[in-house]
Amino acid sequence: MTRAATQNMTLIAGGMFWMGSEDFYPEERPVHQVTVDGFWMDTHPVTVAEFRHFVKDTGYVTTAEVAPDPADYPGADPSLLAPGSLVFTPPPGPVPLDDYTRWWSFVPGANWCHPEGTGSTVGGRERHPVTHVSWFDARAYAEWAGKELPTEVEWEFAARGGLDRKAFTWGDEHEPKGRPGGNVWQGEFPWQNLETDGFAGTSPVGHFRPNGYGLHDTAATCGSGPPTTSPPTMLRAARTSRRRRRVVSRRTPASTRPNTIRAKRIRAVSSRADRISAPRTTACGTDPRPARVTPRRPRRAISDSAASFARETAGFALVRGVCNLIPVAYWERMG
Repeated sequence: MTRAATQNMTLIAGGMFWMGSEDFYPEERPVHQVTVDGFWMDTHPVTVAEFRHFVKDTGYVTTAEVAPDPADYPGADPSLLAPGSLVFTPPPGPVPLDDYTRWWSFVPGANWCHPEGTGSTVGGRERHPVTHVSWFDARAYAEWAGKELPTEVEWEFAARGGLDRKAFTWGDEHEPKGRPGGNVWQGEFPWQNLETDGFAGTSPVGHFRPNGYGLHDTAATCGSGPPTTSPPTMLRAARTSRRRRRVVSRRTPASTRPNTIRAKRIRAVSSRADRISAPRTTACGTDPRPARVTPRRPRRAISDSAASFARETAGFALVRGVCNLIPVAYWERMG
């Protein structure tokens, strides 16, 4: 790999480690030994500024900026079938932890450049991790950057930073030496946020000390949630050398898209073809070029009460608590 191709990346030497945990989520069990080859990894999550560059260069429209097709969500509350995303909204006091709707709310207009919904901005947060990014969005960004999403094995190996069988990426202590190991929740979740780490929501990448491999913010990067919620958007170098490429729809005539990625590499799991939209004014600004819109998800039934959560499981990243993007294998396993 050339020096330019691995700029702001760290070489992770391969090895063997114990993957999973018996202490947190059922899907992480059982703990088992895994061997991984070496690879290059981003040193920090994708920032708002980096994602804005991608959007300006490609005219890309994110999942959260597109209204779901009612046909894909029969019986859903029409008010929920609008562009938007889930936002962390802490309750006024203690609540049972078996009902996520007590602290997550679907907010129309919430997206990567309006994290808290219409009227909010990312001004002053250019160095913060980008949020409200779906699997499809991150896959498109990775292709444009000439990189790839890490597999679940690669992600966990890199995030651990060489600390095998530890509870957190910084060790077993929740607050080593009395200081938060990362941007995690302090207080009683989800209603009491003591903010002893200095942040109510996201924090600039690199603010907290790196892990043993020199990677920053490999846990709870995107907000003050539990430190083991889900990984942030960090990319690995491509397995085969690729230059940065423009993201286009598979319907664009081949004669007009030299040096663009193949449709099969940007097509999502859905069997429907990607769509091209006319030049449009989106929630994040006007772009004169045709914008590639994320593909629709397969049609399935859904109840009114589950509609907002279905949007989250369709790939929406959340502004606080849960980080941006789940790597490919993790996403497929979580369904």
